[in-house]
Amino acid sequence: MQKARGIRLVGAACAAALSAPVALANPDLAIRSGCTKCHNAEMKIVGPAYKDVAAKYKGDTAALDRLAAKVKSGGVGTWGKVPMPPNSAVSDDNIKKIVTWILSL
Repeated sequence: MQKARGIRLVGAACAAALSAPVALANPDLAIRSGCTKCHNAEMKIVGPAYKDVAAKYKGDTAALDRLAAKVKSGGVGTWGKVPMPPNSAVSDDNIKKIVTWILSL
């Protein structure tokens, strides 16, 4: 019986390890896209912490498209007076991947 539990745990650990590269792809994408110059997952830097963004928009089904548009075109006012510059060099697909990751936090 003990052995069977260990096998299940190993199987669960392997499944988690196999899914980790997919989960890490979007933080890496945020870094490569320059997002982390002003944002951090856990604490406010210039812009809000990603966990605070996720909390603010939790349950908002329109948040992905609205935030993706805001990341693309820039904006000011939602999180204070410091403007977020437009990110026109980042593809729409990559912006949606980053925003989807942020909202999952």
